[in-house]
Amino acid sequence: MSAYRHEANSTTAEDVLGVEKLQAWYGESHVLHGLSFSLRRGEVVALLGRNGSGRTTTLRAIIGLIGRRQGSIRIGGRETIRLAPHVIARMGVGYCPEERGIFASLSCEENLLLPPAQAGGGMSVDEIYALLPNLAERRHTPGTRLSGGEQQMLAIARATMSDPKVLILDEPSIGLSPLVVQQMFSLIETLRRQGVTILLVEQNIHQALKIADYAFVLKTGEIAMQGTGADLIADPEIQKAYMGVLEL
Repeated sequence: MSAYRHEANSTTAEDVLGVEKLQAWYGESHVLHGLSFSLRRGEVVALLGRNGSGRTTTLRAIIGLIGRRQGSIRIGGRETIRLAPHVIARMGVGYCPEERGIFASLSCEENLLLPPAQAGGGMSVDEIYALLPNLAERRHTPGTRLSGGEQQMLAIARATMSDPKVLILDEPSIGLSPLVVQQMFSLIETLRRQGVTILLVEQNIHQALKIADYAFVLKTGEIAMQGTGADLIADPEIQKAYMGVLEL
């Protein structure tokens, strides 16, 4: 697998997502300071760090929700730094924000059917239900009556129906019970086996590193350290240096 090739400024035409020298601002606040990383097909890459380190800002910059950004963001080889969010989404970027974005007035199935149909790609509703039987049982249930875990599963499933080149997940396990967290990461693993490329921000550091092919630890908008998930779990010096982040 190609997950171990993550040198700065090393993006290639084979990358599903290539970020180089990315900077971003909220108003006058300079949040990201030249991030460079890339993902290839079927990789799970985790962005880790304390609150305020720039993880969610990185995701929002990639999908065009940050007004002021500089550098390069290439999706499938195409530059997107000046494109609007809806154009980026149509290029094959699925996004699940921390707040999930479930429509309360719609049923579970109506929420699933919101993304436009894709010719020859994406998962069907029947495939979603086969993968997530709980959603099949709740297909007619209004969004607000789904449990937190069901809402998160629904948000991820909805994003996969648009056949994303890359799926961006922001804190998918937050607020969920340990059992549901295990189910969540099983779903992510299943999607990876199906060839979906995943960029993951996750506060459950141990679970994130167990599933990630590669991970970056951010600090004040810069990459402070990086390595394979297995390396970051196993290296006692990294654990000691970032015990506040790597709560294993």
